[in-house]
Amino acid sequence: MTRKKLLFPYILISPSIIFASFIIIYPVFDLVNLSLNKVNRFGKLRGFNEGANFISILSDQLFYDSLYRTFIWTFGVVVGTIIISIPIAIILNEKFIGRGIARTIIMLPWAISLAMSSVVWRWALDGEFGMFNHTLKQLNLIEDNIFWLATGDVAFPIQILIGILVSIPFTTTVFLGGLSSVPLEIYDSGKMDGTNKLSEFLYITYPLIKPFINIAIVINLINVFNSFPIIWVLTEGGPANSTDILITYLYKLAFKFGKIGNASALSLIMFLILIILVVLYIKVQIKHDE
Repeated sequence: MTRKKLLFPYILISPSIIFASFIIIYPVFDLVNLSLNKVNRFGKLRGFNEGANFISILSDQLFYDSLYRTFIWTFGVVVGTIIISIPIAIILNEKFIGRGIARTIIMLPWAISLAMSSVVWRWALDGEFGMFNHTLKQLNLIEDNIFWLATGDVAFPIQILIGILVSIPFTTTVFLGGLSSVPLEIYDSGKMDGTNKLSEFLYITYPLIKPFINIAIVINLINVFNSFPIIWVLTEGGPANSTDILITYLYKLAFKFGKIGNASALSLIMFLILIILVVLYIKVQIKHDE
C-alpha cells in the first residue's frame, strides 16, 4: 500500500479534527488567560495577578463545602441511576404485551429539557401550594405543610433523587442497546444448565453488557458533575449555600459577584478534577479486567 493511500483517510477526517480541536482548545486557552489575570465585571483583562485567582478559590471554605457536596451529588446520582436502570432495561428487553408503550413512557422524560423538569419539581415541592403537600394531606398522612426545600438537609437528598429520575431514560436506553446485542442462544444454553434469574444476570447478562455499563457511568459522571439546572432551579444553592455544588458556586462567582477571574480558575480546577475522575475510573476498570 502506498504512502498516499495510507494518508488518505487522515486527510479526509483532518477538517473535523481541526474544527473539534479549535472548539476544545480555544475555550481552555481563554480560561487559562482569564484565570491568570485580574478581570473586571465586563471581562476586560487588568494585568497578570500571579495566580491570585487560584489562591482566592483554594482559600475559600465555600469551595471545599461545594466540592464535598459535588462528590456526594455525583456519586449518589450516578450510582442510583445505574442500579435502577439495569433492572428496568432487563424488564423492557423481555417480550410482553405493551412493551413498545412501556419503552415510550420510559423514554418520554428524556425529551423534556432538564430546566423545565426542574421547574415542575419546584412547583410540586412548594411548601404552600405544592402537589406533594396537597396529596399527603388528602391521604391524611400530614396535617401541616412541609417546606421541602427550606433546609439543605432535606432539599439536597431530594435533588439527588430528582437527578436519578431524570438520568434513568438515557441510561436505560444505553443498557437496552447492550441487551439487544446479547445472543438469545446464550440464555437458552444457560437454562439447559439450570441457571436461575440471579445466576443468569451475574454470569451472562452482566459480563456481556459491562462495556455498556462503563459507557453509561463515564457519560453520566461527566453530565452529573457539571449538571446545573436541578440545583439552581430548585434552591439556587441555598438556603445559605447549603446545597451549592461546584457548578452553582461557579455561576455565583461569575454572574452574581462579577469575579470572572475566580470563576475561570474554578472552571479549570473542575476540568482537572473531572479528567482525574474519568481517568481513574478507566484505569480501575482496565486493571480489573486484566
